[in-house]
Amino acid sequence: MTEITVIRDVDTIIAYDAAGDRQVYRHGGDVAFDETGLLCVGERFDGPATTELSGKARMVMPGLIDIHCHSHDEPMAKGIFEDVGTAALWGQAMYEYSSVIDGGADARAACLTVMLGDLMRSGATTVLDIAGIHDTWLDIAAQSGVRGYLAPGFRQADWVVHDSHRLDFAWDEEAGRDAFARALEFADQARAHPSGRLDGVVSPSQVETCRPDLLVDAADEARKRGMRLTVHAAQTMAEHEELLRRTGLTAVQYLDQLGVLGPDVIIGHCIFTDHHSWTRQRTRADLVTLAERSTSVAHCPVTFARSGMALETLGAYRRAGVNVAIGTDSYPFNMLEEMRQALICSRLGGRSVFDLSTGDIFEAATLAGARALGRSDIGRLSVGAKADLVVVDLDTPTMRPVYDPLRSLVHCAAERAVERVYVDGRLTVDEGRPTGIDYEGALREMQALQDWACARARLFDPRGRDIAELAPKSLPVVQG
Repeated sequence: MTEITVIRDVDTIIAYDAAGDRQVYRHGGDVAFDETGLLCVGERFDGPATTELSGKARMVMPGLIDIHCHSHDEPMAKGIFEDVGTAALWGQAMYEYSSVIDGGADARAACLTVMLGDLMRSGATTVLDIAGIHDTWLDIAAQSGVRGYLAPGFRQADWVVHDSHRLDFAWDEEAGRDAFARALEFADQARAHPSGRLDGVVSPSQVETCRPDLLVDAADEARKRGMRLTVHAAQTMAEHEELLRRTGLTAVQYLDQLGVLGPDVIIGHCIFTDHHSWTRQRTRADLVTLAERSTSVAHCPVTFARSGMALETLGAYRRAGVNVAIGTDSYPFNMLEEMRQALICSRLGGRSVFDLSTGDIFEAATLAGARALGRSDIGRLSVGAKADLVVVDLDTPTMRPVYDPLRSLVHCAAERAVERVYVDGRLTVDEGRPTGIDYEGALREMQALQDWACARARLFDPRGRDIAELAPKSLPVVQG
């Protein structure tokens, strides 16, 4: 017998209005669902129920969609490099520091577990994870209960930073082709997984680390499979200048010239387009091109804001007709905090409180994410859609007093108010704790992994610096 859950007399439901293609508030009524999908949203449900829960002082909303994140070693780097960067590379820390903390193969399971646990606790029900292939990726993603899009990255060049000021590329085209073949095989395995909640994504890692023919072939293979393609592009000024040197084009122009852009493509970050104030261009054609090609952008403001850079602006992209969804990229892997930062950065960049509203950012984290993935059955609460939903406790102190519950959640409470999370009607987070994975155990393991990786940092730094020199602590350490 199928188990049916009913949440009775819900205080607030964020429901999908099909006529307006928008999210709306509904007060009162039931939310009923099973593993096949949503059976009732906002009406009275009179059918049989296996489990009945009270909706008093609760908000039920669609699960959030994280369109761009990285497990791999990212969760282990927390608290190390937030105050550093390479001055000659516009302050970006990624090129010089991202490969210094290496937990090795033994760290992959713990990093993935912590990332998924953090994301689900913040209301994420769908996650697009870009990482390296490892033996536990499929199993842990399935055990977590998340709806997972797994994107094994591949590239033909590694970044090499000389003397903390010059970025070069070490090319191995054959190795990149081999990685491409393995990535396609893994993506096919993800799609065939018996859970039915996993899929593959074709992911050439960065626009500047792949030759043009590999980018074209990747797009072709994704389209043959009906899969999404995601690529980091227009993410840093170093990349922007490198593409100008090679091609005379911006990343958007280059990908468009190659025929890569399309409604099945998600560009990671897409910050430094031709209208950005840091670039040499003074045209405004890139956003028009993205909108015309129906290409989506994965906006991950937190990690870039840490380096002093921002997309200009999310409101402007939306007004240009570009489908912009939200990702977390790296830690803190918190969708609600990411949404808040996206809202603040957009208003700062646009110099106006009116540049973006709370409703706009919620739409980006739900409906826009679903559009990016080509889906009309997630990111919304409507009868027949997937039962991916979040229960928010309106009595949480950080939510009170409640005038507008979504504003209280995004601007104040964040994950502290998330009580339960369901994916395909199954409980994946209960009272703030993931149900399908050993989240607490992975957190304990992470400290030992970080200590070990920090002790080995000099082995991966071209200049042989130890961790104390690479990442000085926030305050002086004194003895006694």
